[in-house]
Formats: sequence, structure tokens, C-alpha cells
Amino acid sequence: MELDDDGELGDDDLAGDDDEDAGAETFVTVEVSGLSLYTHHGVSGAEREVGQRLVVDLRLDVGESDATLTDRIEDTVDYGEVCQAVALVAQQRSYRTLERLCAAIADRLLDQFGLESVWVKAAKPEPPIPLPVDEVSVELWREPEE
Repeated sequence: MELDDDGELGDDDLAGDDDEDAGAETFVTVEVSGLSLYTHHGVSGAEREVGQRLVVDLRLDVGESDATLTDRIEDTVDYGEVCQAVALVAQQRSYRTLERLCAAIADRLLDQFGLESVWVKAAKPEPPIPLPVDEVSVELWREPEE
């Protein structure tokens, strides 16, 4: 790369060298952190009736994505749609365990978005236990069935 008289990269250098990138493999991961939802999950009847805040983190392995070249949302995973799908799964029914909730979220995301794999973490920041903790959480990683 060469600097111009102002000490900046020239237009040719900013555009990159297509020949260098032609053989490179690029894999895309989309992450969502801190999706906060009010839900009704838990072992106790009170948790399921009154509800509580749940925080969801996601890691979506998209694999190769045309969006790295096209810059089009249609060529990748729309994380707004992902968040809506997670909210629907988490709020349309009540689960006793976070493990089952995470599995339901993972299954929906794999089916709806054609991901290579998905990691889901669901955390209760105010768990109903008599000891002080920052949060309790469950993590699940899943690939599509072949």
C-alpha cells in the first residue's frame, strides 16, 4: 500500500485487491447480547404466573455470507428478525427449565434462518433463590440435524 502526498491511502489501496481476496474463505458469526424479555419461565408456579426478566445472548454461525461482498441485508441474517423470533419463542409459552427454552430457541433459529450452528444463553438476573447471585444461566450449542 502506498500513501499519497497527504499521508493517506490512495483510492486503489482503499478498494482492496480483489485478486488477493478471491481464494480467501470468510465465515460470518452474528452475535446478539443482552436481549431483555419479560417471560414466564420457571419451576415454581409463582415464576410462571408473575413472570420475570430474562436476558438472552446469541451467537449465530452464518457460514459464508454473500453480504461481505454485496452489502445487502438479504444476503445475511437480519438480527432484528432473529430477535423477534426469539421473543416469540420465549413469550408464546412457558417452560419449566431454561434448558428447554434454550433448545426451543435454537431449534427455531436453525429452522428459520438456515444457520450452520447456534449458541444460546438464557439468564435470569434476579433468580428466585434465597442467596445473593448476579444471575443464573444456561448455555446451549446446537447444529442442525442432518
